[in-house]
Amino acid sequence: MQLQRWELKYVIPEELALAVREFIRPYLELDEYGAKRADLSYTIHNLYLDSERLDIYWGTINGDKNRYKLRLRFYEDNALAPVFFEIKRRMNDAILKQRSGIKRGAVEAVLSGQLPAPSELVSSDPRQLVAIQRFVELMMQDRAVPVAHVRYDREAWISVVDNSVRVTMDRNVLISPEFVTRFSEQMDDPTCVFGKLVILELKFTGRFPDWFKELVRVFGLRQGSASKYADGIARKGEHYFHGRGMGALPGVAHLAAERRRDARLSRLDNLLARAA
Repeated sequence: MQLQRWELKYVIPEELALAVREFIRPYLELDEYGAKRADLSYTIHNLYLDSERLDIYWGTINGDKNRYKLRLRFYEDNALAPVFFEIKRRMNDAILKQRSGIKRGAVEAVLSGQLPAPSELVSSDPRQLVAIQRFVELMMQDRAVPVAHVRYDREAWISVVDNSVRVTMDRNVLISPEFVTRFSEQMDDPTCVFGKLVILELKFTGRFPDWFKELVRVFGLRQGSASKYADGIARKGEHYFHGRGMGALPGVAHLAAERRRDARLSRLDNLLARAA
């Protein structure tokens, strides 16, 4: 488990994102993967796992204080490239992540509940083994299986000193149902989640940097929620995914969860309308 990290999210229009880019240039440097591309971004693909009832999704919609997501991350359509099993856990306002890189030939066995052999891990770091053990434990506990493919283009700025400060801007967020592990860049009938809006994230460990405070003040940023997975499913519609409703939830809880989902979509619709 890495040190606790804080992530502050802001949903902003493109013209504001470009101004933010110029503001942060003196403090951070562009990530090496984005620096190689004309648009300063690289593409991320996540295959999210969830239960038949989409319990992980509804945990986000309900704002559960201690929640997590299970996802398989890949960056390219290449059989030789690894797949990263990730747990992203939110505990109150802090973010903790565990990640383990696995060779693609071992992915199906891991998803069936088997732990990979040392030769199937991309690193000998013992924390990678701990991470995949915990991932399998949570996956089996939730009976989680692949349900959604999320892709987006990330512009990432990092500290020149260490990884304690990071700023990312995510664009072109797409989601589509996906119940297999093909790890292809192709998406079937994808839905655009945030339109032309940009998801700005200020990430830091330790103290909130003074220049972050100035950034927020100068541009009048208002912190808000933006979950590519949860907002994506809400936008597309739960019935497209593996779940078929909320199962054993009582009627009152069911109705309350749907109201929270609708309120979340309404806020996003208002942002999209203002940016149009």
